[in-house]
Amino acid sequence: METAPPFSGHVIGLLKTYMQDLVEQAVQEGIATEQFGFSPTPYRPYDAISDLLALLDDRIESEGIQVGLPETFLHSMWSLCDEVAPHVHERVWMEENISGEQQRIGKAKTREMTYRVLIELIERRSR
Repeated sequence: METAPPFSGHVIGLLKTYMQDLVEQAVQEGIATEQFGFSPTPYRPYDAISDLLALLDDRIESEGIQVGLPETFLHSMWSLCDEVAPHVHERVWMEENISGEQQRIGKAKTREMTYRVLIELIERRSR
């Protein structure tokens, strides 16, 4: 299995910013869903990772060179996410169940937890 190369502090900082944008977007979606009386749809860590990769693809296309992302960044992130997704899913599942919440956590919290675990793994590899 191919292992993604370590990322620089600059790239990790950009990732954190993009991840926070996705969490904030989910918060806003949750507020709108609640205001209109809709039930939230199930959302899992795999969904959060897919959404992150889609955002990265879009951001790389629109601003990648200007913000200093390497040409191989999306491929590296894709490989890394494929490799660590089962571990991330397991950690989020454990945290979700340890918290004692009776119902499924929402999209924003799932993204927050997923991205925190993902960043921990990335930072550990990049030391």
